[in-house]
Amino acid sequence: MIEITGYLWKALQLIKTPALRPFIVIPFLINIVLYTVAFFLGYLYLDHWITQAIPEWLSWLRWLIYPLFFISFCTVGFFSFTLLANVIAAPFYAKLAAKTLTVINASILVTHEPNLREIWQAEFKRLSYVLSRTLPILLLFIIPVINIAAPIVWLLFSAWCVALEYFAFPLENQGILFPQQKEQLKTMKISALSFGGFVTLGLSIPLINIIVAPVAIIAATLYTHGHTPPK
Repeated sequence: MIEITGYLWKALQLIKTPALRPFIVIPFLINIVLYTVAFFLGYLYLDHWITQAIPEWLSWLRWLIYPLFFISFCTVGFFSFTLLANVIAAPFYAKLAAKTLTVINASILVTHEPNLREIWQAEFKRLSYVLSRTLPILLLFIIPVINIAAPIVWLLFSAWCVALEYFAFPLENQGILFPQQKEQLKTMKISALSFGGFVTLGLSIPLINIIVAPVAIIAATLYTHGHTPPK
């Protein structure tokens, strides 16, 4: 776990590197646009619903509902739209992983830089993998006795999926495809789950989660290529 935090800390320092900036700024703007549109549409829908559903004499409830909407959007909406943002920004993240290599060691070569079609195919494969396992895990929450362990299973699954997502970019640059990525991460399961846990925590914090993705990709690249993190 200490090792993983070292890589994340090093990645946080590297995020300010000018050579990496273009591949960070564009996904950042994509996130801002997505979140702004989602928030605006959600607000309009909520305002319309409140106007239709709440009588005038209960109008004071607006002051309660709006803050609840904002909190819900921050905790659920931000996390959900991160998945969509990752799909759209995937080409830039692949470039970010490749460029990180030249920053840490100019002699390291990218053996395979996937094209746009390969990148999005990989993203949808991972998304299918996640969705096909999400429903069975969510069903655990309604099964008596077993539902006690459901939150732990969900947290572990979330950490695993996040690790798969962000380690994919440096691994794909080596020509390692999704089935092999899963097998490789299984050989370092504790590190992968620790990494995914820290990143998931970051994704759950509004505003901070906007920079979590590039930091995670840089950290995964450093780890994949054995770059020594700071003590």
